[in-house]
Amino acid sequence: MSPLFTGRVAAMVLAAGRGERMRPLTDSTPKPLLAVHGKPLMQWHLEALARAGCTCAVANTAWLGDHIEAAFGDTFDYLGAHVQMTYSHEGKDFGGALETAGGIARALPLLCDGASNDPGIFWLVAGDVFVPDFAFDRQAVQRFADSGRLAHLWLVPNPEHNPLGDFGMQALPGAGEPSHLALNLNQDTSLPRYTYSTIGLFHKDLFLQPWCDIPQGNPSGIKAALAPLLRRAMDQGQVSAQLYTGRWTDVGTPERLRQLHS
Repeated sequence: MSPLFTGRVAAMVLAAGRGERMRPLTDSTPKPLLAVHGKPLMQWHLEALARAGCTCAVANTAWLGDHIEAAFGDTFDYLGAHVQMTYSHEGKDFGGALETAGGIARALPLLCDGASNDPGIFWLVAGDVFVPDFAFDRQAVQRFADSGRLAHLWLVPNPEHNPLGDFGMQALPGAGEPSHLALNLNQDTSLPRYTYSTIGLFHKDLFLQPWCDIPQGNPSGIKAALAPLLRRAMDQGQVSAQLYTGRWTDVGTPERLRQLHS
């Protein structure tokens, strides 16, 4: 294994969604700013990233995006660590959110700047999941870089609202961590499927030709989902995965938010 990265590995926090199912809570507050145990959901991620030594994060915004920028500013400070904040304002630029792959493609020049200390790898996490124990481990970045794959996903046991799951896993005999390939399985398969936690490591190449048809930087604001890209890469053995069993909640409804406080 090569030496651990000392260069820039950025993170992208997905924060552009409208949060329709969370209304009326999200009528005046973007979902990533809804509080759980006294802190905005998105702040839990930024603190974990700061603890892991991440020094730069990009948040894409659309609905009430100014609120998110006002909340975190140009720099997020936490226990002496500093995370430089940059914003990809899809709402201002294109009138609405670009979906996950479209938003990543738009923000890619901010995430991977091509400098000599840029490995072309970045973290991705949704701003509306509560996962307080997750560690954005730099060793995980190294293992992913050594694998040469395009993405590494953290999957979770299926919650009640997604009982059929999203993707499967296949063990790689004799391999170190991560030791599983992610599988593009049909819903009628007998093999177990798990839910994508919305946390992953990605290489910028997944969002370039031949995998992605969106022009670099997505100047036209093309909307595109992430799942088709992942499934295409899975079919070529280019996505690894591991199961995460720590606390995880997709805060998609007011009821799930209330349950976190009960």
